[in-house]
Amino acid sequence: MKYPEPIVLAETTSTNSYLSDLCNAQTCPELTSVYSSFQSAGRGQRGNSWESEAGKNLLFSFVLYPDFLEAHRQFYLSQVTALALYDVLSSYTEGISIKWPNDIYWKDKKICGTLIENDLTGIHISRSISGTGVNLNQERFYSDAPNPVSLCQITGNRYDVREILEQIMDKVADYYQRLKEGQTDMLETRYKEALYRKGGLHPFQDKDGQFQARIVDIEPSGRLILEDAQGNIRGYLFKEVEYIL
Repeated sequence: MKYPEPIVLAETTSTNSYLSDLCNAQTCPELTSVYSSFQSAGRGQRGNSWESEAGKNLLFSFVLYPDFLEAHRQFYLSQVTALALYDVLSSYTEGISIKWPNDIYWKDKKICGTLIENDLTGIHISRSISGTGVNLNQERFYSDAPNPVSLCQITGNRYDVREILEQIMDKVADYYQRLKEGQTDMLETRYKEALYRKGGLHPFQDKDGQFQARIVDIEPSGRLILEDAQGNIRGYLFKEVEYIL
């Protein structure tokens, strides 16, 4: 599946915001991507910001028009992005996993964060912009983020930002084509196989406090299904539960 050459930005407030404004102003082909090595107002889940030293990391966004996909199935778009990142980073080091819903981890440290913003027309998704920060070449982190790590810290090597982006977009295009073809079982299976802490009991926290549980399933809607230490089944949507690291 072919896609346009990426748009290079020396600096931007947010690649998601830039791409959204661009799509509003003109027709952008599907899989149009923008990337920068520095953004001054990168956004993350829960309103968090994303720390990135200028010139060191890959900050990119791309647009899809998945009008074949109903809103209640939007989690497949998270799986497309997460699996693309997982595949590429796994080619450079062992220990990569997908932390539900769509962070990428190396062991117990965060190497990627993704924010996906969907627009709806009726019950279908008319536009989806996925933005990701990949820690590539940063050697030290200074914010109070609890557990960042870069690929350079893991391997001792430096990486070409454009080259990594092209590898990721190749994977995104492939997985997105599979989604278009209805290969959702494959996406679900691969996603579950790549999950962080997919086996055994681990600590979680919800509005009622901490508990031990194991991951039982991820529903097509993206709902996380856990079984706690007492054998009770618990279901959670995004932001209703968090891992205790």
